[in-house]
Amino acid sequence: MKEWFSKDKLKKAPVMLAAVITMGICVALLKMTSFGPDPCSTMNYGVASLLGLPFGVYQMSLNIVVFIIVFFIDKTQLGLGSFGNMILVGYSADFTTWFMRRFFGITSFEGLGVRVAVMLAALIVFVFAAAIYMNSGLGTAPYDAVSYLIHQRLFVNKGSKVPFRAVRIAYDAAAMLIGLATGGGVGIVTIIMIPALGSAVDYVGKLLAGKEKEHSAAPAFMHFMGA
Repeated sequence: MKEWFSKDKLKKAPVMLAAVITMGICVALLKMTSFGPDPCSTMNYGVASLLGLPFGVYQMSLNIVVFIIVFFIDKTQLGLGSFGNMILVGYSADFTTWFMRRFFGITSFEGLGVRVAVMLAALIVFVFAAAIYMNSGLGTAPYDAVSYLIHQRLFVNKGSKVPFRAVRIAYDAAAMLIGLATGGGVGIVTIIMIPALGSAVDYVGKLLAGKEKEHSAAPAFMHFMGA
């Protein structure tokens, strides 16, 4: 665990934290458009509602449990970024929802034009924030780590050639179905994100890596796990 808190990684922490906070803001805005957030958030919104818990509280609680499981199976998947994601995305989303209701009286966006505009803006920003977070090298979210472990333990270690992308799509689809069953607000964006989010984040990550190379000798970002 010492490497999680190395000087180099601590320097990257502020950017990572800004990225996960931004992701949480976008999750809330996507939910308010009724086009739906990402599959994981949709699932957590639904289950949190059934349990009568705030989204942030439930998301952090679930992630703590998953974090512990992943830690004992393969701690190399985890790091400072895992903590940032498991704590800040949910609470940032809850704060955004409160802020929009308290100061603008908005609980959901009205009018197709407004909803589409907010959805497109939030989705683009979400993808960029996710690319920065996932490519920071500070560890993945517990939710993402589980999909990797499933692929490794059930397929790769048994000699199967099933690609990770197929496992990830099935994994996110299962999360979406749970969200659908629990009233988590599944929408067209949720469905599109299942096959497209990984590729979109990976593409943006490569663009950011290219710009980074133009200005410094920093190493290229690692690829997004869902690609």
